[in-house]
Amino acid sequence: MTVPDAALRTLTLHAVRLLGLADDAAVARRFRQPLAEVGEELLDLEALGLVSRSSFAETSGWSLTERGREEGERRLAADLDASGARATVERVHRDFLPLNARFQDAVSRWQIRPLPGAPVARNDHTDHRWDDRVLERLTSVGRRVQPLQRDLSDVDPRFDGYAERYAAALERAQHGSPQWVDGVGLDSCHVVWMQLHEDLLATLCLTRGEEG
Repeated sequence: MTVPDAALRTLTLHAVRLLGLADDAAVARRFRQPLAEVGEELLDLEALGLVSRSSFAETSGWSLTERGREEGERRLAADLDASGARATVERVHRDFLPLNARFQDAVSRWQIRPLPGAPVARNDHTDHRWDDRVLERLTSVGRRVQPLQRDLSDVDPRFDGYAERYAAALERAQHGSPQWVDGVGLDSCHVVWMQLHEDLLATLCLTRGEEG
């Protein structure tokens, strides 16, 4: 998705927000932008105090400052109103919330399998019937989010890909790689879902505490 230079700053800020902590290549890859241009843009944003270089454990990269978060939301809100898509995104967000509750419950069941005397025992994934039921729930939730993503993509192509990425991660989990449900450092179901949620929040300038 190549965009005019005028939109590069908005997408760069937004990519950093969605990724949380990412290097130049990951930021460019998120919205398929030229790496060299994104690298220069990140340096400009750093000079403006909108992003900063951060390190966590063995990971380092770019993260938003508070000013960067506010600027990103301002830009997204302006684009939303200019496109006339606010009503669509607000409706999708309302429809997303009950699915989000179901998804969070399913991930909790993936991580915890209660046992006698151990109600919060870690799921060691040896009970395949338990895991299969959770995967069925995750499949159901993924199926129901597909039309919501299509509605979002119809009003803004930057929303493309969430449902496909979720389905790809779920397929890997179904083929015996449990980390693709809730793993970090890879495009797992949980990572994709959290990015979609954050995308809606950022677009509507909301926090999780304001979702009702």
